[in-house]
Amino acid sequence: MAVQSIVVIGASYAGLATAHYFLKHTIPSLEKANETKYKLTLISATTHFFHKVGAPRTLASPDLLPIDKVFLPIEDGFKTYDPEHFELVIGEAKSLDEFQKTISVSPTYDSPNNNNNIPKTIPYSILILATGASSESLLWSIPGSHEKTIAALKETQSALPTAKTVLIAGGGAAGVETAGEIASLFPKISTTLLSGNDRLLTRLRPAIGAAAESQLSSMGVTTLHNLKAVSAHPTGKAQQTEVRLSDGSTRTVDLYILATGIRPNTSFLPPHWLTERNYVITADKLSLRGPVPSVYAIGDCAGYSLGGVLDIMDAVRPLAATVAADLGVPGAKAQGFKQTVTETQIVPIGPRGGVGAVFGWRVPSFVVWLVKSRDYMVGGVPGTVMGDKYVKA
Repeated sequence: MAVQSIVVIGASYAGLATAHYFLKHTIPSLEKANETKYKLTLISATTHFFHKVGAPRTLASPDLLPIDKVFLPIEDGFKTYDPEHFELVIGEAKSLDEFQKTISVSPTYDSPNNNNNIPKTIPYSILILATGASSESLLWSIPGSHEKTIAALKETQSALPTAKTVLIAGGGAAGVETAGEIASLFPKISTTLLSGNDRLLTRLRPAIGAAAESQLSSMGVTTLHNLKAVSAHPTGKAQQTEVRLSDGSTRTVDLYILATGIRPNTSFLPPHWLTERNYVITADKLSLRGPVPSVYAIGDCAGYSLGGVLDIMDAVRPLAATVAADLGVPGAKAQGFKQTVTETQIVPIGPRGGVGAVFGWRVPSFVVWLVKSRDYMVGGVPGTVMGDKYVKA
């Protein structure tokens, strides 16, 4: 019996959720309906899932949120599946042949024995792009090896106890959260936050951004608006960094943290599959169909995405329903993906609370603590890797 190949590229929040849901529900439905065997191949550049949501606390303290709590082996989450239905490939997708429907995967530092450095060609019948997005800084994403990100986190942890000046570039959630964590743990450090806009947290209403700035100010953090970091390089003196700003000035600091600069991981895809900003075109936003038949996109790499874990979780079941409908499962039909477009973002400022809004409602600081600030949702990380959220269809 011929085996149809479903390939998921990416093993962060979107890729793990999609793989688990398909293995638990979609593939059994497909095999029953079509009398065809299906196998899901998950391609990941790294062996470990990184709970980057918790990075602001982990980089500030090795004790409050230890590294081994935010990095978990991906393989452990898939041991219960039949090898006939699942394969994990550790490697980086380098190119794609849309006519032959194949993906060329090269070994990464994390690949077992580097696979003798031999590229692997993987065919697909269905392709699901869940490659996510990467930051310019190693603190927020994995560049092929989780060990590099761990080293960057440890380097920051080691620098903070003796630092006198810290400069953080980025007025979004990552920058605000990082400033809050550092200020709460190291109140004697002179911490400055660069906001490239006229206010912080531009995804939220101005009043909430102003409240975040006020909280940071009370903790000793200085916020500078309409300023961006243009370049940064070591001075060679006491491990300091000289940062050139967009107004032409420079600052020399003991520690520089870049918390901005997200780009989608789509460089291996055909250019006509991508938007002007290199996100995957989703021809039909409601069904998550991609730019050509049999290709789908989910998460931060997709053109429809607003970013964030909630946006991913809302899309998993509609994506599975669409694929099932496209492959002829009786009774299956594409579900409309109901994206949360109302104001929703929770931003801790230190371990005791923060600011935010949920579905358009501004929430008090204790709700921020309850939802995220107390532990950055690290309790859900094992379940993310194991697919616990998708036990039921």
